[in-house]
Order: sequence, then C-alpha cells, then structure tokens
Amino acid sequence: MSITQERKQELVKEYALKDGDTGSPEVQIAILTERINNLTEHFKGHKKDNHSRRGLLKIVAQRRKLLDYTKAKDEARYRDLIQRLGIRR
Repeated sequence: MSITQERKQELVKEYALKDGDTGSPEVQIAILTERINNLTEHFKGHKKDNHSRRGLLKIVAQRRKLLDYTKAKDEARYRDLIQRLGIRR
C-alpha cells in the first residue's frame, strides 16, 4: 500500500520544479496520487478493509486541498499538472 523509496525519488525527480525540490505542490500531489492509486488497487481485493478506506479518504482530501491551492495560485500549472497525472477534473 505504501510507495517505495525508489518510486518516491522518481516522482520527486519527475515533478520537481528545481533540483532538490521536495515540497512543491506538484511533488506532493504526485506522491499522493501514487498512494491513492496503490490503495485503489488494494481495495479491489480487500473490499471490507474499512480502516484503510478511511485513510484513503484523508489522502484524497489532502490532495484536493493542494490541487485547489495550485489552481488558485496558477491556473496554467494546475492544468498542466492534472494533465500529466491523468487526473480528471
């Protein structure tokens, strides 16, 4: 359910705005999206895992807040990010 350190580093490299950037909204949203996708796959086999489902809802809400922040600051960055991540909106 969790993402590996290597995968997280790949996401940071791909979505970072500059070298060493780990805190930008783009990087955070990319990591949260990866976790959401992993949990979604987990629920296909474990339908009654309500404990993890609550965690998924918290992660989705956190990503939504970051997406709203990005959209408010820079609409072009927001559109580019959801395009790159394949998030529908």
